Amino acid sequence: MIKEDLIKKNPLRIISPAEGTNGTPKLGLVMARAGLGKTAILVQIALDSMLRGNKVLHVSIGQSLDKTRLWYDDIFSDIAASVKLENAGEVEDDIMRQRMIMTFNENTFSVAKLKERLQDLIDQDIFKPNCLLVDGFDCSGSPEQPLAEMRELMDSLNLNIWFSAVCHRNDDRVSDSGVPAPCHTTENLFDTIILLQPMGEGKSIALNIVKDDGGKSQGGKSLTLDPATLMIIEA
Repeated sequence: MIKEDLIKKNPLRIISPAEGTNGTPKLGLVMARAGLGKTAILVQIALDSMLRGNKVLHVSIGQSLDKTRLWYDDIFSDIAASVKLENAGEVEDDIMRQRMIMTFNENTFSVAKLKERLQDLIDQDIFKPNCLLVDGFDCSGSPEQPLAEMRELMDSLNLNIWFSAVCHRNDDRVSDSGVPAPCHTTENLFDTIILLQPMGEGKSIALNIVKDDGGKSQGGKSLTLDPATLMIIEA
């Protein structure tokens, strides 16, 4: 398989994660309990965007640069091997130039600090992303204000933004459309919301699209995540 075929046949075409309706930017959310593969989903969203020539800034909160980079190396290798990608090494070298990783400690991250560091990169003509991933954002407090600020950032920079967030088994709060706490009060800020839900021990993990970028629930649309490789596959 060549690079162009990999782009076209990517299961993520179902939700076109790096493009909003009519090319407008969008804010996306991936939610799951701890350890179900949120980072793997974000990395595959990033790789899809990079393969299509976009620049991606991956913001990792509470995880080291080396560990984040390893996620990309491992998942790209699995994708390339599964589709027998031609010139995989050259493709990998090419797309990784489209990526920058920024790390924060859990107790030092804030939207203001992110904006400052991002604006410095842009002003100095170092890196201007098309897609921003925020992995490890703590939504357990009062996320409405920081998420609203991120939506303003999305609009001002024409930037697609994806978050990951943890939901907890013992918290049964949920929005009318099925978005679990702690993001149940913020679903109106997101254009796309994906829930990762286990289908049984050792079985695939369902990617349920609770909300699409048109703002409607799409219960009939779903992908799955292989629990062994953490690769997205069509249901």
